[in-house]
Amino acid sequence: MNFLQSVPAIRRIDTSRDDLFAIDVVGHVSAADAENLFGLLEAAYLLHQRIDVAVRIIDHEGVDWADISDETIKKGAVQALEHIGRCAAIGAPDWTSNARRALPDSSPVEFRYFKLEDEAAAWEWLGAQPTSEEATPAPEKQ
Repeated sequence: MNFLQSVPAIRRIDTSRDDLFAIDVVGHVSAADAENLFGLLEAAYLLHQRIDVAVRIIDHEGVDWADISDETIKKGAVQALEHIGRCAAIGAPDWTSNARRALPDSSPVEFRYFKLEDEAAAWEWLGAQPTSEEATPAPEKQ
């Protein structure tokens, strides 16, 4: 499969909150996927001064960090500090400690990790629900 035929690894999740940016990250994230993600975030920042973020990881196969420009990563970190309040990381791997280390100790961004089976708790923490059928949270384990 060539680049133009590949399915994007970053997929938006419609939610019950306009100021919640929610995505699924499926499989392998290429540099093009990451650049697209940063562009989607910039659009969200234009619509809302402050947003919360939900990132659900499904079948993680890695990220091409070395191929993403340093400028894009630095700009993304600065914008996150300016615009993101809460960030729920759902599914494996738990990348929240790496994200915290990439931001200053005084960062206002509140990260919380949820296992995939605890996804309903993540949505509750964010005060939202997915609204599209394919984005329904995984059922809680009893």
